[in-house]
Amino acid sequence: MLPYKTLALGLLIATLGVANAEDRAGFPQKPVKIIVPVAAGGSADKLTRVLAEKLSEKWGQAVIVENVPGASGTIGSAKVAKAPADGYTLLQTGEALTLNALLFKKLPYDSAAFTPVIKAVVNPQILVVNPNLGIATFAQYVAETREKPGAISLGLPTNGGIAQIAHEILNQRTGGKVTYIPYPGGGPAAVDVIAGHTNATLITLAAVTEYVKSGRLKALAVTTTYRSPALPEVPTMAESGQPGYSVESWQGYLAPAGTPPAVVDRLNRDFAEVLRSPGVKRELENLGYGVKAGTPQELAETLAADATRYGKIVHDAGISIQ
Repeated sequence: MLPYKTLALGLLIATLGVANAEDRAGFPQKPVKIIVPVAAGGSADKLTRVLAEKLSEKWGQAVIVENVPGASGTIGSAKVAKAPADGYTLLQTGEALTLNALLFKKLPYDSAAFTPVIKAVVNPQILVVNPNLGIATFAQYVAETREKPGAISLGLPTNGGIAQIAHEILNQRTGGKVTYIPYPGGGPAAVDVIAGHTNATLITLAAVTEYVKSGRLKALAVTTTYRSPALPEVPTMAESGQPGYSVESWQGYLAPAGTPPAVVDRLNRDFAEVLRSPGVKRELENLGYGVKAGTPQELAETLAADATRYGKIVHDAGISIQ
């Protein structure tokens, strides 16, 4: 496991160091595959399937979404890292790419195995509980985690992911403790809270928007400094007794390192066009996403900033994955 400051520098250099090569005329000339390294049904899966449908229409080529869950997303990431660097195999990811490099002692791919394509969206994490739990507010939840350490079971969309980091930040501030139950994705984690197998989950808002609106889950607070327009009645943690608390997560797409710059530019341009199209933008915002559609450089900077910020949190909390 690299020191987080070294990792931040390495990620920035690696993501900017794209090999020079000529673009292939008329890219894409065959189907494009997007690997989603978590189980179907979560926010990453929902986002990617919306974009895949529109990109397929734009390109006149099939865009295949393949869910490859397991090992906190490292199995799917390794599949993309080992794919040809031609733009036809892409990785959906977020903070997990950086967190896995911080948490795992050894990864099945090199940390410089990817080049950024686009930071697609940002989104709050949201704390939700089973409506029958008897906890109606964020303040009650915090009190329960302090007064009965470990009594609340909290499903994690992935082991060591942004949800766990966000909750560890909360634990450090409040002195609370929960029992983490890891899942291979947000979909299964949410379903088990609804079924009462676990008490709560901290999850990307877009994964549970409809569940909250229908009353199948009770939302307590979001992690960002702003309320989500998709669920404006849900307060922030900052305004619910934790001033200054802020975790905004993101989701985007990467290609294998060495993908020709012109192909990366084409991918970025077309992803951004789809993301900004009125119908897609409205659909994603209704789920709770904020559309960013940034440049590859902006994604490179985000990866480096994540390594610095979350590296300190991982170190201070003593979190690791064998």
